[in-house]
Amino acid sequence: MNMVKTAPNGAMDLTKRPLEHELDPIEIASRDEITAIQTRRLKWSVRHAYENVPHFRNKCDAAGIHPRDIKELSDLRHLPFTTKDDLRETYPYGMFAVPMSEVVRIHASSGTTGRPTVVGYTQQDIAMWSRVMARSIRAAGGRRNMKVHVSYGYGLFTGGLGAHYGAEALGCTVIPMSGGQTEKQVQLIRDFEPDVIMVTPSYMLVLADEMERQGMDPRDSSLKIGIFGAEPWTNDMRTELEGRLGLDAIDIYGLSEVIGPGVGIECIETKDGLTLWEDHFYPEIINPQTGEPVADGEIGELVFTSLTKEAMPVIRYRTRDLTRLLPGSARSMRRMEKITGRSDDMLIIRGVNVFPTQIEELILKDERLSPHYQLIVGRQGHLDTLKVRVEMRAGVDGSACDMAAKELQHHIKSLIGVSSVVDVEPHGAIERSQGKARRVVDLRKDEG
Repeated sequence: MNMVKTAPNGAMDLTKRPLEHELDPIEIASRDEITAIQTRRLKWSVRHAYENVPHFRNKCDAAGIHPRDIKELSDLRHLPFTTKDDLRETYPYGMFAVPMSEVVRIHASSGTTGRPTVVGYTQQDIAMWSRVMARSIRAAGGRRNMKVHVSYGYGLFTGGLGAHYGAEALGCTVIPMSGGQTEKQVQLIRDFEPDVIMVTPSYMLVLADEMERQGMDPRDSSLKIGIFGAEPWTNDMRTELEGRLGLDAIDIYGLSEVIGPGVGIECIETKDGLTLWEDHFYPEIINPQTGEPVADGEIGELVFTSLTKEAMPVIRYRTRDLTRLLPGSARSMRRMEKITGRSDDMLIIRGVNVFPTQIEELILKDERLSPHYQLIVGRQGHLDTLKVRVEMRAGVDGSACDMAAKELQHHIKSLIGVSSVVDVEPHGAIERSQGKARRVVDLRKDEG
């Protein structure tokens, strides 16, 4: 391999390195090699953030911790966490570690408080992101010269451009469709014959519905691989997508604050959890209540530290996503289990912790019910209420509605432990999303 230039952050200068289409050597490196790279890059990243981000430096000083105290990976636990509140408090550019003259792109995620979380990228950051996205698409089964239909939204959302740059870096032909225009999406899938689609799983179901409406069997499309992300989805949903569309359904993970999509992905040969590209993003699992690290294999909240980001390094960023870390399988790097829910999206109904994915699993076990559903949480007097709206599958006799509703209500009570009202509605009754599905409507927020 040709010698490559080394960037200041200890990473290879990806703007100068030609892209190969075999596995990166780091993907099959030994754990000792990976640890050595992580340790070197961690020291650089912490020092870079401390010296250039006053907000982070102030938090470290208050905690009595200095970059020189970080000598090995286990020392990371002494550093303060970064949360969305930090990003909103320093809005818009207070977490940037380089001058604006070096920032070549800005993305932002929507904020429930009116202020989005803003992230910036240097040219080197964009090159690194493209590289890990290319690595991800290849792990999912994508190859050079395949056509990739991108239905993630373009713009401030990281999904569309992240997928786009990664697919181009791999040598694919990109169809930059973005979200919406469902009829046109299906027309282009039929006409352009893409091999890969990158989209939210809920919108893929909408596209499948539209294919059938247009008289097309979804299994007859050209699509061989679906790379689905931006919202949690279950293995039962994988069975639904693969059976209905005749493709390999692959889970991809990312978040804007860390880089965007491409932090981790399932490998097509195993589909046994998402391989994390931990040469760039160091993962921890913590107890969400205490903040203390837990051992690999234990479920907790996922935390990331960026190891090579220049414009906006993040140190111990609390994702609120719940999962556990597992040993590597198809690659040397560790895997994480599919996201089971979020610590801040967890519903507490009459003292019972409920995640939408738990109810989704029960819905998908019933062949009479479609995967389109919505949870409506309210309050009657002083008691919380849960209504589950779900559709019958197309072609199922409507007389089965009452029995399906009773059975789902029973399973929710017996397996999750919460009482509910289940409304089974005709096929097509629930509004379809153009991107992320709105699975939960919590009326308690409006009721005070």
